[in-house]
Amino acid sequence: MDLYLKGKTAVVSGASQGFGRAITKELALEGVKVLATARNEALLNSLKEEIAAAGGVEPLTFVYDFTAQDAPQQIAAAALSGLGHVDILVNNAGRSQPLEVVSPDELWEASFTLDFNRHRQLTQALLPQMMERKEGVILNISSTYELRTLNASAIAKASVVAWAKQLASELGPHGIRVNSIQPGLIDTNNIRRFFPGDERRQFAEREIPLGDFGEPQDIANMAVFLASPRARYITGTVAVVDGGMRRYPF
Repeated sequence: MDLYLKGKTAVVSGASQGFGRAITKELALEGVKVLATARNEALLNSLKEEIAAAGGVEPLTFVYDFTAQDAPQQIAAAALSGLGHVDILVNNAGRSQPLEVVSPDELWEASFTLDFNRHRQLTQALLPQMMERKEGVILNISSTYELRTLNASAIAKASVVAWAKQLASELGPHGIRVNSIQPGLIDTNNIRRFFPGDERRQFAEREIPLGDFGEPQDIANMAVFLASPRARYITGTVAVVDGGMRRYPF
């Protein structure tokens, strides 16, 4: 199926590994010129090589710490300089942060900086040119709502979903769509550390109807569809990619 993405431009944060890497590669294979940003230069370089070998459009890379105070402005400037304009923004960077019931404010603040504030700020930095051109797609990678223990990242990502829903209403008249993806348990370094040994298999058999964790490619497939003109009438929604693990009906 042609997703009509050839010639589009995109920015993907947290692009060096996990979801961001898979999304960047899939967009590039669809003909999108991507600015891929992350802290790890070696991983970004290997991503460029991987995409080139697969026949995709070679991405631009921008090495920067997403948590730095000036990161949104620096990333936006690099994107507009290198791409001319940005059609698609994928707000992906983040890291799971389990906490005790009583935890230092510094840990909460660090999670909200990484998982909410920087995404909001980068979006705001790129929105004027989208609004001027009357087109654009903003896609946020969120988190499950059903954790039984405290996780500051999941709470910050829930804030992203609420913000995105409101943003979709504001930006619809400007031709800009805003959606979120809620991953289940996906086989990444971020998740593997919580399921040592045989715990992954036991958990998946008990809790996931499809019987195993997903792969980053499963998130990339949904992301690229939602970013494409094929999803032109989808905005303000949360697409769940979790193998059926979610329990609530709505």
